[in-house]
Amino acid sequence: MNIIDELSNFINQTIEPKEIKRAIAVKMILQGKSYHEIQELLQVSHSFISKWKNQAIFEGVDSLKIKYKGRTSYLKPEDKVKIIQWLKEKDYLRLSDLKNHLLHEYQVFYKSDQSYYSLFKEAKISWKKTQKKNPGKNEDLVEAKKEEIENKLENWHSDIKDGKLAVFMIDECHLLWGDLLGYAWGRTDKRIQVPIKNQKDRQTYYGALDYQNQEFIMKEYSAGNTKNTINFINYLQRQRPGKRLAIFWDGASYHNSQEWREYLSKINQDLLEEDWLITCTKFAPNAPEQNPVEDIWLQGKSFLRKFYHICSTFKRVKWLFKFFTDGQIFDFPKLFKYGILPQPI
Repeated sequence: MNIIDELSNFINQTIEPKEIKRAIAVKMILQGKSYHEIQELLQVSHSFISKWKNQAIFEGVDSLKIKYKGRTSYLKPEDKVKIIQWLKEKDYLRLSDLKNHLLHEYQVFYKSDQSYYSLFKEAKISWKKTQKKNPGKNEDLVEAKKEEIENKLENWHSDIKDGKLAVFMIDECHLLWGDLLGYAWGRTDKRIQVPIKNQKDRQTYYGALDYQNQEFIMKEYSAGNTKNTINFINYLQRQRPGKRLAIFWDGASYHNSQEWREYLSKINQDLLEEDWLITCTKFAPNAPEQNPVEDIWLQGKSFLRKFYHICSTFKRVKWLFKFFTDGQIFDFPKLFKYGILPQPI
């Protein structure tokens, strides 16, 4: 029997005017009547209709009775175990899902949401921010690429140790003035406002992490493209004179453009592969977590947010970002995901 039929039976069986009014109001709203129409007909308030509609839906039609004492507000220990297991097996969950499950399966309805939150906590379920995931990511390919990188670094061990080869992880960052916005401590009765003329003001950076000594080298550019990529690689060569470069980066289009391939051919012409002046290896597609430089960009932006109060211009934002990153030596666990490289003699 659906809820409309239950309401009809309830109206026919009760003799209490208040109960009849409650049931009619609920039935009408569920049948698509407007709040205004019901208010005019029954001389009731909007909150009256809403209250009894929710009561009937979540606690059943019997809850419209005047002396209704409510449903059970506690769970048996064995039922609680089942509910915890049910929660753990769910991939997607809303508070309303748990409420409905307890109501229909165990006839339990809590007045306070805190009781439901306690069940979430026992099931190790917490309120958290959703994160994007690229459906094109291939975990097997990511693992295979990690092994490939580890093998290459192992094969280059002697040249790295002897100072003949410099290994760089490279990435580009597009810093926006709006990246300054984030969470900060502040008074509960006052908004934290940050003066930003145009949050889309933008600065592109190329960054390279020397995987041997963890030094980060950064340079400003107008955009990410082949011309600026070549310029940055030439800049890195000047920073490591006399060394060959091994580069690890993502699959950006300008990392594989015709102009870039011609540049590599010119640089490496007539040399055996093991003697190439520049060797490029791509990370797995759709797997930015493979590149430690991604974490450095995030740390830089987090640093900015801590000092939002002094970033009154985008010029200051850029200066502070560069101050935190360029020329710094970084040390965090992800830096060593491909192993610890030998130090130069």
